[in-house]
Amino acid sequence: MPSRRAPRRFTADLPGPPVIGIEIVYARPQHSIIKALQLAPGSTIADALAVAAADQDFFGVDLARAAVGIFGKVARREQTLKDGDRLEIYRALVEEPKLARRKRLSKRVRS
Repeated sequence: MPSRRAPRRFTADLPGPPVIGIEIVYARPQHSIIKALQLAPGSTIADALAVAAADQDFFGVDLARAAVGIFGKVARREQTLKDGDRLEIYRALVEEPKLARRKRLSKRVRS
C-alpha cells in the first residue's frame, strides 16, 4: 500500500507525440545565443543543427563545419540526444592560446 506522503505520479499520456527538450547554445564574443528546442525522441545532433539553421538568430554561424559538444564534451553529429541535453556549438579559435600569450608577454617586456 502506498504511503500517504509519497508523491503521486502522473501517468496519463499527454496529447500529441512525445518530445524531448534540449538547449542549443552558441557564444559570440559580445553575446550568447541560447535557444530551447523540442525534438522527437531519437533525434541526433545533426537534426538539432538543421532546426537551428532555420532560426534567424543562427544566421552567419557555420553550423555545417562547427565543432559541437554536449555539456562541454565534444560529440559527433550522429549522436542521439537525450531530454535535457545542452548542445554547444564551438567557435574556431582566432589564434592559438599559447601564441597569443607569448605575444602579450613580449609587448609587456618591450614597454
